[in-house]
Amino acid sequence: MTRTDHVDAALDRALGQELQAPVSDLRIRALDPLPAPARLLRELPLGTARTDLVAQSRREVRDVLTGEDDRLLVVVGPCSVHDREAALDYAHRLAAVAHELSDELCVVMRVYFEKPRTTVGWKGLINDPHLDGSHDVLRGLRLAREVLLGVLDAGVPAGCEFLEPTSPQYLADAVTWGAIGARNSESQVHRQLASGLSMPVGFKNTTDGDVTGAVDGCVTAASEHVFFGADAEGRAAAVATTGNADCHVILRGGRGGPNYGATDVEHTLGAARAAGLEGAAAHGVIVDASHGNSGKDHVRQAEVVRELATRLAAGEQGITGLMLESFLVAGAQAPAPSGLTYGQSVTDKCMDWDTTAALLGELAAAVRTRRGLV
Repeated sequence: MTRTDHVDAALDRALGQELQAPVSDLRIRALDPLPAPARLLRELPLGTARTDLVAQSRREVRDVLTGEDDRLLVVVGPCSVHDREAALDYAHRLAAVAHELSDELCVVMRVYFEKPRTTVGWKGLINDPHLDGSHDVLRGLRLAREVLLGVLDAGVPAGCEFLEPTSPQYLADAVTWGAIGARNSESQVHRQLASGLSMPVGFKNTTDGDVTGAVDGCVTAASEHVFFGADAEGRAAAVATTGNADCHVILRGGRGGPNYGATDVEHTLGAARAAGLEGAAAHGVIVDASHGNSGKDHVRQAEVVRELATRLAAGEQGITGLMLESFLVAGAQAPAPSGLTYGQSVTDKCMDWDTTAALLGELAAAVRTRRGLV
């Protein structure tokens, strides 16, 4: 072999190595397969009694949102679930009060497992159930479903924010009411997702306080869509939806301040009607008393709820529901794998249980008063 032959061979080998260089998954650290949704649902089935509760409560929520039922929808519970026992403790307490006030309030427990972050932080029970950065997602999914089933066993319907487009396959059968958060209301992926969900879904106004994205989200979600997703066996699928006519706007305030005033409510309803929306979105809005409407201050949140109760008692009709962030212990603590205060939030500050129970009573009294004015 001549020197030229040796050089050509070396070049061929170098070229071959270059052609074989990896071009996919260059920034992927790991790919951990998850069980098919159908498998988890078989292992932790909903069952007849829970199925009946979900179906009935979805109908009741829809009727409240569209005005066929004059009760007030109240979605209340922890900012996020991090402890199964504390969440179920809360659910049992809430069940007793919800039953007592059921003539005036349609109560759904806030059971949030996925937390959107402005930058970084703990992403919720599904993503990091041990609160230690280990990201045991398989354990998180199983634990989340166990919590949902436990909440239903306590007799309380559940409400969840849907953040990941695949997680509803594992959980949505147990959910009565869904939400699309402020950071995702303008996301096409989440609007398409909402178009296929089997429950009423609220779109929050964006973080800057603008309601346009939420209204557009309701319009988009009410339409038919075809998009990429997964079926119950975990296979990639083209998902075709019929559209969700039960979507509505949630006012949660924004960087510019609160937006729960009567003028804000009327402006939002006017925008929804101008966009051609009917049903839930055109009839009323849900007000989130936390977040931008209270500056994430749990003490101020209680004041906001009382202001809203006063307006309801005076006969205001444009508010069909409220969202409250509440747990067993007031305030919040930093997430950690151990040493946590039982029943205290590890994300946003929450009102304590006694304050919550009192506020629910005040809201029920406001609904009774409003009825007397009709």
